[in-house]
Amino acid sequence: MLNQVRAWINLLTDIGLSLIGLGIVLGVLIGNNLPFVGNVVGNLTALISSLGSAGLVGLIALGVIIWLLRSRSA
Repeated sequence: MLNQVRAWINLLTDIGLSLIGLGIVLGVLIGNNLPFVGNVVGNLTALISSLGSAGLVGLIALGVIIWLLRSRSA
């Protein structure tokens, strides 16, 4: 049962990451305020800015995020 829950979480995470990628591409090609997509590029820029202004804690958080994303693709 735990493996099935883990598989669902992995599937939902993969779908979410794909939708983020699609939102970035659509935001660059069409514009920022897309219906049902929103301002993905602006939100990511704000996230990166907040991580950058957080100093060492932001750097550690960025490292954890990159580690999680790389471990998913392996």
